[in-house]
Amino acid sequence: MNTGTTPVTQTLLLTGESEAAKRQELKDYFNQTWELYESLFELINNDAAYYLKAEPLRHPLIFYFGHTATFYINKLKLAKYIDERIDDNFESMFAIGVDEMSWDDLDANNYQWPSVAATRTYRSQVRALVNDVIEQMPLTLPISQHSPAWVILMGIEHERIHLETSSVIIRQLPLADVSPHPGWQACQDTGPAAANVLLSVPGKTMTLGKSADDHTYGWDNEYGHKRFKVADFKAAKYLVSNQEYLNFVEAGGYAEPRFWNEEGLAWLAYTQASMPRFWRRQDGRWLQRNLTQEIPLPLNWPVEVNQLEAKAFCNWKAEQAQAPIRLLTEAEWYLLREKIADDAPSWREVPGNICLAYYASPCPVNRFAHQEFCDLIGNVWQWTESQIDGFNGFAVHPLYDDFSTPTFDGKHNLIKGGSWISTGNEAIAASRYAFRRHFYQHAGFRYVQSPQDPAQMAEVNVYETDELISQYLEFHYGAEYFGVGNFCVNGVTQALNEIQLGHTAKALDIGCSVGRASFELAKVFDRVDAIDFSARFIQQAYALTEQGEKRYTIRTEGDLQEFKSVSLEALGYAHLVDKLNFVQGDACNLKPQYTGYDLVYASNLIDRLADPLEFLTDIHRRINRGGYLVIASPYTWLEEYTPKDKWLGGVKRKGENFTSLDGLTESLIGQFELVAVKEIPFVIRETKRKFQHTVSEMSIWRKR
Repeated sequence: MNTGTTPVTQTLLLTGESEAAKRQELKDYFNQTWELYESLFELINNDAAYYLKAEPLRHPLIFYFGHTATFYINKLKLAKYIDERIDDNFESMFAIGVDEMSWDDLDANNYQWPSVAATRTYRSQVRALVNDVIEQMPLTLPISQHSPAWVILMGIEHERIHLETSSVIIRQLPLADVSPHPGWQACQDTGPAAANVLLSVPGKTMTLGKSADDHTYGWDNEYGHKRFKVADFKAAKYLVSNQEYLNFVEAGGYAEPRFWNEEGLAWLAYTQASMPRFWRRQDGRWLQRNLTQEIPLPLNWPVEVNQLEAKAFCNWKAEQAQAPIRLLTEAEWYLLREKIADDAPSWREVPGNICLAYYASPCPVNRFAHQEFCDLIGNVWQWTESQIDGFNGFAVHPLYDDFSTPTFDGKHNLIKGGSWISTGNEAIAASRYAFRRHFYQHAGFRYVQSPQDPAQMAEVNVYETDELISQYLEFHYGAEYFGVGNFCVNGVTQALNEIQLGHTAKALDIGCSVGRASFELAKVFDRVDAIDFSARFIQQAYALTEQGEKRYTIRTEGDLQEFKSVSLEALGYAHLVDKLNFVQGDACNLKPQYTGYDLVYASNLIDRLADPLEFLTDIHRRINRGGYLVIASPYTWLEEYTPKDKWLGGVKRKGENFTSLDGLTESLIGQFELVAVKEIPFVIRETKRKFQHTVSEMSIWRKR
């Protein structure tokens, strides 16, 4: 058992008296996180195990070993705090594929994973670079979201998330592939569980959300505010133990459809599960798999299940008790959390099995008391009824716009309270993490008795209300204004009218945004890969292909809004869905499999790239001989997107005007011939009475 005093596994304060001391604190926090993460992977005792897909919905562990390092490089490069990458291939391969998003590429055939040794070498290079950045970067206090230090903290807290999620995958490796480690020792205290009881909790109206001037790092979904009215309820004193959950298993709970919702029944049919993932039945004995060992089922430890299993137990319990039993909500958890007076990082002694302060495993559910309850924080995460959504005032961070928004889909439920391995931001009260309901984490649950419908406390957004997203949805799929045709439809039509396609097997829509041009291309091509840097945009396009409909709001004036809906059926696109592949990616660092195209369509992209020449230099390799490249842009060059020395044109050269078309010609003429130049107007609606009218120049190039 550890001492419970682990300050370096707690997040750091953004405030301080000395910039030099804060710089050293930040450096210590970075290096301790780095070493802790690598020590977790020391549990793996052979290199071959890094390439096993222990969890079918995740990449093999080699991805996660490299991913947290490439995150630093990709974010520092995006923020323009570094000029050069370390390894383009690694920083593309290890970039995306974390949460079973349908635009993630989990196809093993698309990856040639590097060796463990090469990945370790790469990690060492990144570590040295980040330490140098910390030493050299400007630092003022308090650290703000616009500070280079915020990007470093983003990388640190990101790695701490993967410390936890990677440990779940390691827990699923064959036992022969892992070995015990002195730094990762499990609790040894096992025995019968204390009987659970329901305790009364007075309700109240409460406002959730983190203020912008909070003193700790936060992810985007933590900020803002939202009011909840919580009725009186009763909550279980303890987390549900293995012993309490075993009653449900032995009562045939997994075989009784009435306890499972539709999603749970589909999961049962797919997995054929009859017990929690980490349990095993052998020779009449129940066993549990921990990080590196299998032990007799510890009855007094909390059960670890997914949300669907937790929900089924509650339905069974409700039938047994003839009472409205369910999972707690996020707001109810926060009401319980008020029983713990302080918060990380101010803990002198950690008040629960959290922050790796005591064990590298769960422990008995009655070990850590918080007034009359136990384990309000720590031990295992607590699944909730609440689907994650942004609070009022939600805004993405420009360097990580896809941290939360892909999960605002009604398919991800919040987990609260942290687990034994939750460190850094994960351990603070304001943290908000959510997973798909069939996912496994080190997560269990606490049940409550309440007649209040969770939906009556607050509602998940049905309409897309992010103003930028809504503006682009309207631009792509909405009404035409002032007699100007739809830009995406008109652009593709004009381009195809100018070319003579010999083959129509594959097209690439690079910078596809929310996807209208991709659908238009799919009318002609057998397959269309549609790629955008923003996961927020890709999410909208993918949702259209999945659901066939997208609802959104657009501003009319002031706070007034108009509700709109678009459907693939009405647009005549419903039959094209199977041709489309929406993927998140970087136009300047595309994965190798994106090649062999008969046409590449790059609309309103070139003047938003950090290095347009890098894109132009590479793109010819991805186009078949005789294939076409279409570039459309209004050439609104801005230094916030593209350093001025990288502009293709719009500058004086040797005293003469040098246009963007001049720059395109200079860059492309060696590999392409110019076929046509056209002007394509477009209108973007901002409000009912305010519009942007722009003209994009389209140049069409044929590969020699």
